[in-house]
Amino acid sequence: MTRQYEVVYIFDSALEEPAINERLERFHSLIQQPDVEAPQVSHWGKRTLAYPIKKHETGYYVVAKFDAEGTALPEFERAIKLDDGVLRFLVVVNEGAQPVPVTAGKSEEEDDE
Repeated sequence: MTRQYEVVYIFDSALEEPAINERLERFHSLIQQPDVEAPQVSHWGKRTLAYPIKKHETGYYVVAKFDAEGTALPEFERAIKLDDGVLRFLVVVNEGAQPVPVTAGKSEEEDDE
């Protein structure tokens, strides 16, 4: 059964965009299935990191959404871990729209007083 996943990559900011695209193609070929559409990739570009990672102050962010079998993920994650150009990554199951948080404040009854 295929599920929808979302992965956020943080690449070394010294890498050029063609090198990043080559790595993404290699990673995504491990999860690609013949009857499923290609991953939707969004390049966020270079951003300052919240804290240094492997002595890097900036990173190149990429977000990808894809459908895949759960059995394909271990090899996919292994390939990412072995790549020196990836500083961090996170794979999560995309379960659609997130619920709206309830804000703390006055209720409608308190506003009427």
